[in-house]
Amino acid sequence: MPELPEVETVRKALKRQVLGKKIISANVYWQNIIAYPEVKVFEKKIKNQTIKNIERYGKWLMFELSNYYLLSHLRMEGKYFIRDRNSPKEKHEHVIFNFEDGTDLRYNDTRKFGKMYLLNKNEVFDVKPLSKLGLEPWDNNLTTEYLKNKFKRKPIKTELLDQSIIVGIGNIYADEILFMSKINPVTIATELSKTDCQNIIDNTRKILSEAIEKGGTTIKSYTSSEGVHGRFQSHLLVHTKDKCPICQEKIDKITVGGRGTYYCKKCQKERVV
Repeated sequence: MPELPEVETVRKALKRQVLGKKIISANVYWQNIIAYPEVKVFEKKIKNQTIKNIERYGKWLMFELSNYYLLSHLRMEGKYFIRDRNSPKEKHEHVIFNFEDGTDLRYNDTRKFGKMYLLNKNEVFDVKPLSKLGLEPWDNNLTTEYLKNKFKRKPIKTELLDQSIIVGIGNIYADEILFMSKINPVTIATELSKTDCQNIIDNTRKILSEAIEKGGTTIKSYTSSEGVHGRFQSHLLVHTKDKCPICQEKIDKITVGGRGTYYCKKCQKERVV
């Protein structure tokens, strides 16, 4: 699943390609992708809307239109492509936005798990899905006190994946953040010290910033717009790796909260409480 750096890479690519374009119509071929409003209303409201900007919150793309925000979550395998209007529709192109200039923005999703919302601008942060989300990694309100108040008695790996605490962290980057912070992924989050929490904040910002700079991480189910592959793949320290880059011990793989988790037993020792 694309995480924050991958979605940011998609955002930047799309912003270069579609900013200022006017949508003259939209066609939805898989109705479950449109979470709100009802499909016919969605297709009607989005007509004659111009793309003013493309923002991001966590893993959500936010297309600012003339009168609305179009929110888009790529989920497992969602991708956007620019195509000429006359190009044949491909099997997995489930939502197509027709532009005034004769090109299309086509949403391609093999698994059909992606979601879109069309919301009024003045309510976008007050209703689902964004109203339930936590802080962006670079938000000044993301402090040790904030984390201590938010964390529950669950493994820290699970809490890092909880989008109501910090948005945008997925499985790959959670492993990298915990390795850099020297924290065992099964450590109960409420038992972490303020220093641990600060290390998590610092390493989250450092790792995600570097990943964004390198275009994200190329994984099996993800390529960004027009197949731009991430270069952070070669900079991963523990996720999917065999040996620890620090101590050279074997990297272990376990399951935490149903997610495959990579860590080094020596560098990320379990803590005795």
